[in-house]
Amino acid sequence: MRGKCKWWSSLAAGLALAAALALTGCTSSGYPADPEGTIDKATNGTLNVGVVHHPPYVDASGAEPSGPEVELVEGFARKIGAEIEWTVSGEEAVMTALQAGDLDLVAGGLTSQSPWSTHGALTRDYAEDTGPDGKPVKLVMAVPLGENQMLTELEGYLDSTHQGAQP
Repeated sequence: MRGKCKWWSSLAAGLALAAALALTGCTSSGYPADPEGTIDKATNGTLNVGVVHHPPYVDASGAEPSGPEVELVEGFARKIGAEIEWTVSGEEAVMTALQAGDLDLVAGGLTSQSPWSTHGALTRDYAEDTGPDGKPVKLVMAVPLGENQMLTELEGYLDSTHQGAQP
């Protein structure tokens, strides 16, 4: 009798493990997933973008932001069928809004050495430029922490459009 109980226990544990593994693969958008659904909400919807006035990357002094990073964001939005809702502010304000889930993406001369990496996930560098001190800087953008599908989609777009190009 004892052997039968062990067998049933092993079978039950195996079925439970199989069910758990099957359920981890159940996301509507595939892998990697966005726990908050950022890319799903933005696709064919609204992409909420925070930008920092940081010429030459972003010029936010006019009615609409402009510059090479703005053009990249606009191209990404076209790719996913999104309209853009711009928020122009300082780095602290947009990165805090990104961390709070109020923004989907931040651009504006961010570098791979950004002190804001605790507030958002930084993309791989998409271009290199020369900083004010004459040293090279690697340019990045930021998305909400944990939103891995959003990060992957944005990085794929940046890779496809900016292979080592200068902004």
